[in-house]
Amino acid sequence: MIPDHIIDEVRDRADIVEIIGESVSLKKAGREFKANCPFHDEKTPSFYVVPHKGFYKCFGCGKAGSVFDFLMERQGMDFVEAVKYVAARSGIEIQEVSGRKPEEDPNRPYYEITAFAQNWFRNQLLDERVGQDARTYLESRGIDAEVAERFELGYAPDEWRAFREAAVKHGLEEQLMLELGLLKQSERSKEPYDGFRGRVMFPIKGVSGRVVAFGGRILETTSGDGPKYINSPETPIYHKGRNLYGLSRAKNPIRRDGQALIVEGYMDAVSIAAVGFENVVAPLGTALTPEQAQLLSRYTKRVLLLYDSDRAGLKATFKAGDVLLESGVHPSVVTFPEGEDPDTYVRAHGPDGLSALLKDSMDVMDRKLQILGDKSYFSSIDRRRSAVDRLLPTLRAVIDPTLRDLYVDRVSKATGVQPGTLLEDMKKVPRPTSRNLGSRPDESSRVGHAPSLKGGAERHLLKVMVRGIEWVERAAEVISPEDFEDPYHRAIFQSLLDDPEARVPLPSMDSVAAQRFREILVDPEELAHG
Repeated sequence: MIPDHIIDEVRDRADIVEIIGESVSLKKAGREFKANCPFHDEKTPSFYVVPHKGFYKCFGCGKAGSVFDFLMERQGMDFVEAVKYVAARSGIEIQEVSGRKPEEDPNRPYYEITAFAQNWFRNQLLDERVGQDARTYLESRGIDAEVAERFELGYAPDEWRAFREAAVKHGLEEQLMLELGLLKQSERSKEPYDGFRGRVMFPIKGVSGRVVAFGGRILETTSGDGPKYINSPETPIYHKGRNLYGLSRAKNPIRRDGQALIVEGYMDAVSIAAVGFENVVAPLGTALTPEQAQLLSRYTKRVLLLYDSDRAGLKATFKAGDVLLESGVHPSVVTFPEGEDPDTYVRAHGPDGLSALLKDSMDVMDRKLQILGDKSYFSSIDRRRSAVDRLLPTLRAVIDPTLRDLYVDRVSKATGVQPGTLLEDMKKVPRPTSRNLGSRPDESSRVGHAPSLKGGAERHLLKVMVRGIEWVERAAEVISPEDFEDPYHRAIFQSLLDDPEARVPLPSMDSVAAQRFREILVDPEELAHG
């Protein structure tokens, strides 16, 4: 934990003009400096740096804050990283102090194993002999050594017990490795063997950045048969329907860009993130779940779906679109030429080509109407009736009242069915929710969220969360910021999601939220005494 007085000293001594000027072309304007805003497109400068007050502000998009805020927003650092970076630039030595004695994390042994496994797989990929086939495969997909290292890719050798022997030698428990899917047990001999063999390995991280699971892509040179991709099973630290591949890396770029890109697989995500599209995530071997949509909605309300454009891809696209709409997220569809996907397209056309495709994205309802029109669904009464049936799931899914009215109006004009009739049809069949997620915000039951938290319960939950990262991750699985009635508690909760290790008020908090956060940190152990 970095003491408050050290943070204040670092902020006061920082050369905010020099630090921001490294990535933004600043021009002096009196006592201030101005530039075109780095956070949105503009022709006339409205971004100002005020060195004598130590902050920046854009009068166009409203972005503002301290030098720490700029580094977090622009460079993707967390708060502690930003403080340490500025301190190093200013010649200030950071001496962190220990706060309370952390509770023993019951999941610590699992995290120790996944951390060891990630490092071991990485070393196998780097090994000149062992990793040759994997490196050749990655290079054929446009993934060079620098990109592989940046995304922490690895390789599980095509051997039966190489990982097991290394892990046991390191002192790791076989039973826990069996639970994590890193080992499997022979039905005949009952001997454990490696769960991933002959595969490129993709580490899957929780929101806080710790490795919770792995995905493995088989190589053509691997002996025997097997599915193209295999993934870790559900474990105490991994629930695939509640995680998104790449989110720990992408959450800050998502906020920066105001939107997220969703692709279908690991390779698509790595390929396009490697060329600059850092706001990309992927589901984990399943259709997009309501929990994943709720997780994403904490960071943005706009998503572009970059799925394949074949029949199966379109089905997955529209299913994901409905799930997102149920979570209050507005989805658009990016259409790829036949036979193309994000990975192949960006390799063939480069980042500029993909950027152009993203600009041509279409609202999910407009895309549905376009496809139905191309198939002559509006050419006769019978086919119009069928078209309405295909459009109703999306009409029922949307929870934003304004967007719902716009959709109803659009469908009415396309089909000739009156808006009132469509609204009646929407009531006849239950909305396509899953696990009760995504009901309208004005419904008293608030289905789809945890029960509304009262002030005392909110404070109690926050005190639990500051015990450690594992408690933040558990809370994040079932609670959203919108579930907090107290705006200051909501701000603290969001801050802990952004930086689970935060133990000082963040600059984004106002004075009231900051004071409450300090009070929560004073004696978290009071929970143990009722």
